[in-house]
Amino acid sequence: MYKWLFPVAVSLALAGCDSANWHGTDISETMPPLDFHLVDENGEAVTAEDYTGKTTLLFFGFTHCPDVCPTSLARMTAAIKQVDEPLRDDIQVLFVSVDPSRDTPEVMQAYTDVFGPQFIGLTGDKADIDAVTNRYRATYEYGEKDEHGNYDVSHTSAIYAFDSDGDARLLMRESDPLDSTVADLTRLAEQG
Repeated sequence: MYKWLFPVAVSLALAGCDSANWHGTDISETMPPLDFHLVDENGEAVTAEDYTGKTTLLFFGFTHCPDVCPTSLARMTAAIKQVDEPLRDDIQVLFVSVDPSRDTPEVMQAYTDVFGPQFIGLTGDKADIDAVTNRYRATYEYGEKDEHGNYDVSHTSAIYAFDSDGDARLLMRESDPLDSTVADLTRLAEQG
């Protein structure tokens, strides 16, 4: 009698499933909302609430990083540039230093300025950095100092994406195809 209802119900169910598909890894059920207390590039104390209203990418690294950080940040720049122009202003990248002894606010600002206006450097004391890295299960570890006092820092290289309300949505990786990252950023910004 109502045989036509079955195909309609299946189509609606599949459409609902499709809307949940992302190219990056969906972390909406496993990661908490954006929350931190850090210091911005201007030396001002900031919290996550200062950055709500835009799609936010959170990346942990350090300015002396020889490869992972500059490559990942340059890749984010390339992806943002491919997002339609009106939506670009709705995307921001928070680059949180895990090396606060070398990454002062001034150093962070000079570093992030290279990548574009969407990039904001954040630092703080070790306790505040540990609070935010622990919150998102990110890791970092200092290497041995050389004879000049230089050292490397190994760190999580994933990119955490939050919607405009600060809710965790995606985990992106440098190995993800660029067009997939662009599609996810566009979709997040459009939902903003």
